[in-house]
Amino acid sequence: MPLPPAMIRATFRSAIAFLRFMVNRPRVYKYASPHGLTNDRFSCEGVEKLLAYGPMQHPNLNRLKTFDAAARHLNFRKAALELHLTPGAVAQQVRTLEAEVGQKLFVRLARGVALTPAGLDFHKELAKGLAQVSDAFRVFERQEPRKVTLSVPPSIASKWLLPRLPGFRAAHPDIELRVEASEALTVFGKDGSDLAIRIGRPPFVGLAHHLLSGMDLVAVGNAAVAKTIPAAPVLSDFLSVPLIFDNHAYWRQCFDAGGLTPPVAELAFNHAGLALDAARSGHGVALVPELIAKHMIETGDLQAFWRTPSPSMSGYYVVYPKTRDGLAPFPRLALDWLLDQERSA
Repeated sequence: MPLPPAMIRATFRSAIAFLRFMVNRPRVYKYASPHGLTNDRFSCEGVEKLLAYGPMQHPNLNRLKTFDAAARHLNFRKAALELHLTPGAVAQQVRTLEAEVGQKLFVRLARGVALTPAGLDFHKELAKGLAQVSDAFRVFERQEPRKVTLSVPPSIASKWLLPRLPGFRAAHPDIELRVEASEALTVFGKDGSDLAIRIGRPPFVGLAHHLLSGMDLVAVGNAAVAKTIPAAPVLSDFLSVPLIFDNHAYWRQCFDAGGLTPPVAELAFNHAGLALDAARSGHGVALVPELIAKHMIETGDLQAFWRTPSPSMSGYYVVYPKTRDGLAPFPRLALDWLLDQERSA
């Protein structure tokens, strides 16, 4: 993944601080430490070496972090503990950095180390750059999760939502939509769902709700079955044709409401989506919510013969927990998109 601009700027500032330190040193640097040690080095040699590598060469950040830890602790062993390295690895990183800049950055003592004047100046500038790098990474900690989990009945997932998903990806390419297809009641706060589509009637205790679609029912079959259905059928006309039942028992509810004796089921499924597939294959007439049959009617896979409101007077609702702050931004975008699908229809 490309580095974010803030991180790039922070890293580049660290590199500039590193080079500024090198360029601002005198051509010949000489100092005497309190311990009687002296050092005569050509201080711009490190810059010349770096420039010889070519344009846009970046300093090794791990090496700089190792130097920073050693400079803060003034002890290679303590720096190694912080970085989960060995003291020898810390010493090697420091030696490599000193070779790159052409300067001694530490004076080795009997117990620990001390920064040379050059090391002290370098660490002062470097610490600012490393702090900016840490600040840049906090951008990710402040970002909202770009994932939305939607719980839906399997028939809605396969017959209504799936054909519309390309539109969601086009509208919100930066959101990962996770679809959980289940008939089980959504337990918000435990199953990870942000939104759910469920069949029912308000009120929904503790949940905000938006009507997605009413529960109008439609009797559907394929073109071959359509030849056996009258032009303007009534409910009693379906007593003489093969019927496909599902676990919602819409046929039985309609026959009972019309005072008719329902026929014996010859073919029954536990999901309305499977009943639709059976109707498309020519096994008979299915009675399902128009919402889930709509796409197959529009594509010509099925024909609608008869429509009626659901005897239960329920509907499809998008629900989510009521909170003082409302929905987070990305679930809100997903909710608006879901509702727009039926508004536009």
